[in-house]
Amino acid sequence: MTPEHPDRWSQATVHPDMWADPDDDPRNSDGPSPEGEIPTYDDYLADYRTTLLMKCDGLDADQLARRSVPPSTMSLLGLLRHLAEVERDWRTWIDGVPLDKLYGRRDADFDDVAADQAAVDAARADLAREQSLTDAALAEHPDPAERLAKDDITVRELMVHRIEEYARHCGHADLLRECVDGRVGQ
Repeated sequence: MTPEHPDRWSQATVHPDMWADPDDDPRNSDGPSPEGEIPTYDDYLADYRTTLLMKCDGLDADQLARRSVPPSTMSLLGLLRHLAEVERDWRTWIDGVPLDKLYGRRDADFDDVAADQAAVDAARADLAREQSLTDAALAEHPDPAERLAKDDITVRELMVHRIEEYARHCGHADLLRECVDGRVGQ
């Protein structure tokens, strides 16, 4: 195994193409699916948020900051920072009040990533905080057809966009993680 091309591996034993065995997967839940449109969106969003964090678990600061697919500036740590910025931006969509960028200039979320544990801890805290604030802001708008401040977007469209954003970046995280240490699985 070379650092540039690690051997592919999975922790899962039941389904080797999965990230974790079903009994160990926090995304799996027993029981019926959620009732209603907003709870369904929230359920999918929660699973993608969990998936992103799972793809980052078990890596050190250097691995999280590694730009695994040159010349891209994308890294797993950059994804955490980017999604914190995106969550913050969605609040502007909800109430129309622009917020300053967390990491300064445009693209600093990816470009200014440092392989430092304090930066990793800050990014995780930023993401959790921004998710919580956006969730709380959206909870004030339970009608999926309600139109919000930015561009008269509906709550429904914003929720679908949030799911899409996390799903797309979880795909990036799959590839980044595989390049870092060879671990695969959905």
